[in-house]
Amino acid sequence: MKKFGVIVGLITVAVVYFFVLHMNRVPTYDENVKESWSQVQNQYKRRADLIPNLVSTVKGYAAHEKEVFTEVTKARSKVGQLTVTPEVLNDPNAFAAFEKAQDALSSALNKLMMVSERYPDLKADKNFLALQTQLEGTENRISVARRDYIAAVKVYNVELRTIPGRWVAAFLYPDAEVKQTFSASPAEQSTPEVKF
Repeated sequence: MKKFGVIVGLITVAVVYFFVLHMNRVPTYDENVKESWSQVQNQYKRRADLIPNLVSTVKGYAAHEKEVFTEVTKARSKVGQLTVTPEVLNDPNAFAAFEKAQDALSSALNKLMMVSERYPDLKADKNFLALQTQLEGTENRISVARRDYIAAVKVYNVELRTIPGRWVAAFLYPDAEVKQTFSASPAEQSTPEVKF
């Protein structure tokens, strides 16, 4: 009987130790996801702040390219109208709408850059070059922020979907849900056309 008590005691200590070891992972990983998402939003805001300056610079050289400017302005406006809350990370439809608006803005910016290719004087303008460099740097930062967010979501989602994290989450954090992550749109997955 004494042997049985020792075995039960050891098992209890092991379970408690294991539980304590894992009990703070879910909120820690959740906060990492939120932090990473904030960085993504920060980079999107930086891009949105640069766009009016870039559009104004290009407009000065290419006044008759109104359609492209209108498209960039509309896309930026749509992005600005989206209210991004922490709930977006848990709502696939809201997340998809946010992602779609950002993709539309990226597409419009690509068209704006193609317009700039048609104007050699513009390509040599210091203001344009500085803004273009800033925008390219921002796009790279967005890419890095998205990568970090995807990594944080992976760690969080794996914790919620594997044992023992699943058990700990079910017991201590029943409202914890799997987070949404980015996916490439069909347009982003297609092979780009290169014409000479």
